Order: sequence, then C-alpha cells, then structure tokens
Amino acid sequence: GASMNYRKVQLVFLGALFLELVPAIHSSDYLSEVKSQKILVTTTAENGQPIHYLQTDKPEVTAMTVEIPPGAQTGWHLHREPVYAYVLAGQLEVELADGRKLRFKQGDAIVEVQNIAHNGRNIGNDPVRLAVFYTGEVGQPNVTHVQPNASSEGAPRQ
Repeated sequence: GASMNYRKVQLVFLGALFLELVPAIHSSDYLSEVKSQKILVTTTAENGQPIHYLQTDKPEVTAMTVEIPPGAQTGWHLHREPVYAYVLAGQLEVELADGRKLRFKQGDAIVEVQNIAHNGRNIGNDPVRLAVFYTGEVGQPNVTHVQPNASSEGAPRQ
C-alpha cells in the first residue's frame, strides 16, 4: 500500500543523503561548515623515537594548561607515558639529556620525548602557554623530576 511506497521513498532519500555526505566526511572528517587542518601526523616523538603507548588496564587522560614566564624553565623531568602538547603562545626551547635542543613556537604541535630527561625553557619575551595532554595511568605521576642525564632505567618509580 501507500505506507510501503512512503517507506521506499524514505529509504531512497536517506541513501542519497548518505552518499552525498560520504565524500564530505571523508575529505575533512567533519561536515562542510567545519574547517579542519592537520597540524602534525607522526609515528615518532620529536627526537625520532617511536611512540610507545602504555600497557595498562587503568588508563587516565589528563588535559592541562601550562604557562612558563619569560626566562623560566620547567626543570629536568621525564614522562613515562606519551604526552602531547600544543603551543598556544610564545617560544619554547626543549633541551634533551643528550644536549640536543628543539625549538617550538605558537601553533606547533609537540609529541614529547618519553622516558628521556628534558628541560623546557621560555626563550622569548612573552609567556609560553601550552595545552598539554598526558595519556597516563591512574595513580602514577605524569611528570617525574630527574637529573639531566637520567632515563627511565635510572629514575625511581613514584
């Protein structure tokens, strides 16, 4: 009857709508009004080491903002888990335990080194502001303060 034809029209319309949306979703991951731009796609941290996810049954994500005044530094530390940051403002220099120095500016995405001591320093005249995402573990610290030459083997687990 009539309701069966209506159902067919509905299904054809929904099918056409779906096919119309597929390219848009595929091309930008979102609908057309939303603008998206890839900032970084990588399989390694900033020093080239492969990204290594934690093996845990207690995953915990922490999102923070961090502000470093001009001339200030974070102090030597390491992260046992993958840590990602986005530079909202300022100029940041990160010194690694091996002496290498990496520089980041507003708009940069950072995949932080894992299990390697590093120190972040504001080398500009304005505050460095970061959005930082720690993919850690419940009950474990996201930041472990260490000596400059430390790696995870030498750092006590807190």
